[in-house]
Amino acid sequence: MIELDARRLMCPMPVIKTQNIIKTLSPGDNVRVTCTDPGVMQDIPAWCRINGHIVLKTEEIDYEFILTIEVGSD
Repeated sequence: MIELDARRLMCPMPVIKTQNIIKTLSPGDNVRVTCTDPGVMQDIPAWCRINGHIVLKTEEIDYEFILTIEVGSD
């Protein structure tokens, strides 16, 4: 699993960084994105739906928001 540290970044940067790393991955690969901006809990899942990726898991731990994404074929 690829780890993306997007802590201390404000929207839209976590979404942009997620998009950039997913472009380098293959369908079926997983990426775990860790953020501190709570807006990612809506923004990244919406971006994933539009772009054919799957949010496998969301977590909030100690003011950090963690999303596990499976890269889709789009």
